[in-house]
Amino acid sequence: MNHQNATSVDSLTRRYLESYFLIFGHLASDCVFLPAQIRELVPESQAYMDLLAFERKLDQTIMRKRVDIQEALKRPMKQKRKLRLYISNTFNPARPDADDSDGSIASWELRVEGKLLEDPGKQKKKFSSFFKSLVIELDKDLYGPDNHLVEWHRTPTTQETDGFQVKRPGDVSVRCTLLLMLDYQPPQFKLDLRLARLLGIHTQTRSCIIQALWQYVKTNKLQDSHDKEYINCDKYFQQIFDCPRLKFSEIPQRLTNLLLPPDPIVINHVISVDPNDQKKTACYDIDVEVEDPLKSQMSSFLLSTANQQEIASLDNKIHETIESINQLKIQRDFMLSFSRDPKGYIQDWLKSQSRDLKLMTDVVGNPEEERRAAFYHEPWSQEAVSRYFYCKIQQRRQELEQALAVRNT
Repeated sequence: MNHQNATSVDSLTRRYLESYFLIFGHLASDCVFLPAQIRELVPESQAYMDLLAFERKLDQTIMRKRVDIQEALKRPMKQKRKLRLYISNTFNPARPDADDSDGSIASWELRVEGKLLEDPGKQKKKFSSFFKSLVIELDKDLYGPDNHLVEWHRTPTTQETDGFQVKRPGDVSVRCTLLLMLDYQPPQFKLDLRLARLLGIHTQTRSCIIQALWQYVKTNKLQDSHDKEYINCDKYFQQIFDCPRLKFSEIPQRLTNLLLPPDPIVINHVISVDPNDQKKTACYDIDVEVEDPLKSQMSSFLLSTANQQEIASLDNKIHETIESINQLKIQRDFMLSFSRDPKGYIQDWLKSQSRDLKLMTDVVGNPEEERRAAFYHEPWSQEAVSRYFYCKIQQRRQELEQALAVRNT
């Protein structure tokens, strides 16, 4: 089934990434190992090898945690918080001696404001950012069918605000209804009454609804035992989806007609023109979802490169130090070999130089010696192979640098 396949794919991807990071960390640590000959000469080098082993385990743990954080960031991380809504109004009586037309007519002004209680975030969210739309319905008999609605709807260019104000002429108390539609991220839907009773869910995201359906299928063993892709509907499923059998992959499409926009928050309020009620403010607490502060910390951890740059520079220093140790080891072996048998060492060195000269001048070597296996087990063979690969690497590097230079120009 699709749900099972998606789960298996996620687990396979996770294991692949973990294996990749573990192998990569192992290879990176192996690159700075001390040769066995050097470890024999310097007993204290075992402490460095122990440190490398600990570093490898630490790298594995860090890489695994990074994968866990990346997977966690793909899922919504929300917290339930309280948004306190303040509704108040003021009344401006008519002034016959007013010079402007506004002052000569009685009017009232309604304010709808709010703030998040105990908001630990440094950046305070604007009041309007929690809503998708706000509709204020005034008394239709007082303001007529064309002027009794005040609407605000979110658009891509909406400027967030800390509150809303509505001003209208009038000298009598007005009954009004506020309809607030929360801006759910990710979007939430109200379930059809039959489906809501079956799953015990009223309003939820699409993914949670599909997950609840899958849980119902597993609990009631509705999955076909021969063809796992199909679901054998029970009487409740047949009433809702109007079919005896369906594919699990068809459920998202069939849910379209069963999902409705969520119910708005409805608040009834009286706009009073009584001077004694001017200081009264109605307060309502609304449950809203906000981003978990931990999500921003997790994202900043993944995006931070300061520590990685410092670690890379230290790794480069380690590589340089190991390389210098290897060079010193070569020089030491040279001196020791010369001190033990100066004559024989000079002869061997002259033979080596002669062979190098033949290679440099494209002179054919001694076929009789070269056809024997012992010829390729001489001490110089490892150095020759290293020189050969070094030349090839330098040649490839120059080609890449030339290609990059041409591309940049």
